[in-house]
Amino acid sequence: IGLPFPSTDIRVVDQNDPTREVAQGEAGELLIHGPQVFQGYWNRPEETAATLLEGGWLRTGDLVVQDEDGFVTVVDRKKELIITGGFNVSPSEVEAVINRLPGVAETAVVGVPRGSGAEIITVAGILEPGATFDQDAARELAREHLAEYKRPSSYVVWEELPKSLIGKVLRRQVREQ
Repeated sequence: IGLPFPSTDIRVVDQNDPTREVAQGEAGELLIHGPQVFQGYWNRPEETAATLLEGGWLRTGDLVVQDEDGFVTVVDRKKELIITGGFNVSPSEVEAVINRLPGVAETAVVGVPRGSGAEIITVAGILEPGATFDQDAARELAREHLAEYKRPSSYVVWEELPKSLIGKVLRRQVREQ
């Protein structure tokens, strides 16, 4: 299936095995191939080898789902996945659940390192004016809608979340802070 760029093709593959395409409707990493794909990083052969696959396919790091009409929806970034207990957790999935809480305006879910190589799922959120955060309600909602390994361990209320110029929450900055 082509993208709206001349001579450009895409594939959706298993994020851990880019040689295996995923089933339609299943989340996977987006690969692109075409004349606009770069030849590699200057003097960084290891990074080039990790990003460019045989045949010139570029690993974008975008986790996507492709529907039956060929449309692709970005669901997360591979670099933002949280590793906890040997499982990968999508921050967007957890955010969608916690954002349902009354009074929650917006959240950023990040993994905070805990020393054993795993991460603690942490929610940084901002509230609507005059609202208060009910941690018990948040834990109950997570229990109802998320597998145990996807449930946040800590919640922090912030005045505002760091954002890019186009308004995207910068999870990396949230994690660092």
